[in-house]
Amino acid sequence: MNSDSPLISSALRTIEIESAAISELLNRIDADFVKACEIILACEGRVVVIGMGKSGHIGKKIAATLASTGTTAMYVHPAEASHGDIGMITAQDVVLAISNSGTTGEILSLLPILKRKGIPLVSLTGDKQSELAEAASANLDAAVDEEACPLGLAPTSSTTAALVLGDALAMALLEARGFTRDDFAISHPGGNLGRRLLVKVRDVMHSGDAIPKVMTGTSLPEALLEMSSKGFGLTTIVDESGNLLGVFSDGDLRRTIDSGKNIQTITIDEVMSPSFKYIDANALAAEAARIMQESNVYVLIVKSESQPVEGMLKMHDLLQSNVV
Repeated sequence: MNSDSPLISSALRTIEIESAAISELLNRIDADFVKACEIILACEGRVVVIGMGKSGHIGKKIAATLASTGTTAMYVHPAEASHGDIGMITAQDVVLAISNSGTTGEILSLLPILKRKGIPLVSLTGDKQSELAEAASANLDAAVDEEACPLGLAPTSSTTAALVLGDALAMALLEARGFTRDDFAISHPGGNLGRRLLVKVRDVMHSGDAIPKVMTGTSLPEALLEMSSKGFGLTTIVDESGNLLGVFSDGDLRRTIDSGKNIQTITIDEVMSPSFKYIDANALAAEAARIMQESNVYVLIVKSESQPVEGMLKMHDLLQSNVV
């Protein structure tokens, strides 16, 4: 790769300029940001995001992020709002208006109507002295020193700053609402993300007679038959009350043979492993995958701290369920 290529130089310059613009936002999280959060948290309706052109595209993404993280939101095109869609906005809503200049005509034309309806206005602008910023109850300052566009024309740094500020707003609201992983899962039921967040261990585990299980005192040959018939590469060892005492795996078998012990005469108690990895049936299947990967095991026992064995889970089960 030619590091002297003007293409690489241009790309690096763009990233540096936009990175600087994002860093500057650290100084803009102020009382107005807090007030914007408070206005939205008190809202009984929706956050209605409006913006023209590139700001509109950013607005759609911010609305989508808000909606998926606990803040009901929607995007309305300001030009369409002037031709009837303003009826979508109710007195219970909050409007988040995005305009880098703060002078976008299509947005400014809506201000008298919003004021007449008593709809709170939060602005996100690049000019805190603009007409839009002055009209808002709270203004989020997304000003940038320069656009990454060498012509200074195409919105680049400004749209990046607006997007990051929108994410900051969404995450602050998420935490303030106590939004949880389960709440997030309900908003994302489709695709791999939904499966990772919704599928529980009990949904994919093997249970009942499928669990390889032998009683304490069982001979090793009998335990091996149980292992072979169930296909997990191990068996559990339980007492008369069903309490789990340990496991015996293919690895334990190799170590037993290497030790020179007579596998025909010993009991499972003499060679079982008292330590094992397990997970609760109500845990997310994705958590089971993490434990397996970090521990370099391919089978997990399913049980709670105080309960007998409830099931068994193989990595293959997680793969088939598209959890990993």
